[in-house]
Amino acid sequence: MKLFSCQRCEHVLFFENTVCTSCGTPCAYAPEVESLVAVPGGDAGDTFDVELPTPERHAVYRKCKNFIEHDACNWLVNAADGTELCRSCRLTGAVPDLADTKSRAAWTDIERAKRRLLYSLYSLGLPVVSKVDDPSGGVLFDFRLGTEDNPVMTGHDEGLITLNVAEADNAFRENMREKLGEGYRTLLGHLRHEIGHYYWDRLVRDQAPLEACRKLFGDDQQSYQEAIERHYSQGAPANWAQSYISEYATMHPWEDWAETWAHYLHMVDTLQTAKSHGLIIRSLSRESGKKTGKKVATEALVFQDYESLSTSWQSVTLALNDLNRSMGVKDAYPFVLSPTVHTKLRFVHELIQAQRKRERGRPRARAAAPAKADAAGWRRWLARGRATA
Repeated sequence: MKLFSCQRCEHVLFFENTVCTSCGTPCAYAPEVESLVAVPGGDAGDTFDVELPTPERHAVYRKCKNFIEHDACNWLVNAADGTELCRSCRLTGAVPDLADTKSRAAWTDIERAKRRLLYSLYSLGLPVVSKVDDPSGGVLFDFRLGTEDNPVMTGHDEGLITLNVAEADNAFRENMREKLGEGYRTLLGHLRHEIGHYYWDRLVRDQAPLEACRKLFGDDQQSYQEAIERHYSQGAPANWAQSYISEYATMHPWEDWAETWAHYLHMVDTLQTAKSHGLIIRSLSRESGKKTGKKVATEALVFQDYESLSTSWQSVTLALNDLNRSMGVKDAYPFVLSPTVHTKLRFVHELIQAQRKRERGRPRARAAAPAKADAAGWRRWLARGRATA
């Protein structure tokens, strides 16, 4: 996530801001230009002219309906769209009872996490379309609050992502994290994981990368129900960390894929944040773990290069954990990435980069993954990834 600045006084703004804390200028996020822009104050739903930091200079927008009515969004709607909801809120289906104060607060937190997810997806050039517009290939988010008689399970089903609203409660989420032996459990993590299932359907299933994906992640055709029963009765293998990013990833190839996909989004978004802050850290030697004296300037990160990304990630997460320990709190990054996990992450990286280049209509670089029509190319790419892991 990058830092933003106020159009009036150039004070630093953050993604969720609705007002500049320095000069008091109201602001909102315009997703088409990935910028926070100055907007009129008040809750009026009328359209207004916005000054853009682009060659077009101006556009007509209105505030999202959830911005005005619930103070639960800070995104703008392009007036040309002819809708009341922004690009993020149009992807939400079911919501809890907003008349209930606790449910409304939980929904607001979930929507905030969803907007961060979408920021990453748009930045990576991934296709994002609502199931309302594309019932067979689109995505929709249902946020439901369960009961004892009718529990809600977080999951994905053919583009429909369901999230248990109780996950927005810190005590509930921490209890589940401890109960399931997880090192990490957040709203954003849930959403990144579930959208991973969606993109497996969109970018892997029935396409050329499927063969190479199965060689890395396993045969997705094995019974998912049997895998669930085995996982919760026997647990993860003793040596799971050698091949998987988490214990949950050992359950089934689909979960391994989704956990790896989510982790890649963690990496890219966190490194972009470090880059935006101009963070400079010292790298460690891969052989000895000692400081090499070499500085890693995240400002120079090129996200198309997985080697640069992964090396910087190691240094940034070591610094993050050390800072947390200095504050007496648990590690921000409770993961260890094995060579096999790096190969899986590289697979996700190359798949996204190939998709990104196709979307932009630019020729693929030599190191990029092959187009979906080239199955033989994916086999060659997989062999290269194993050799350099």
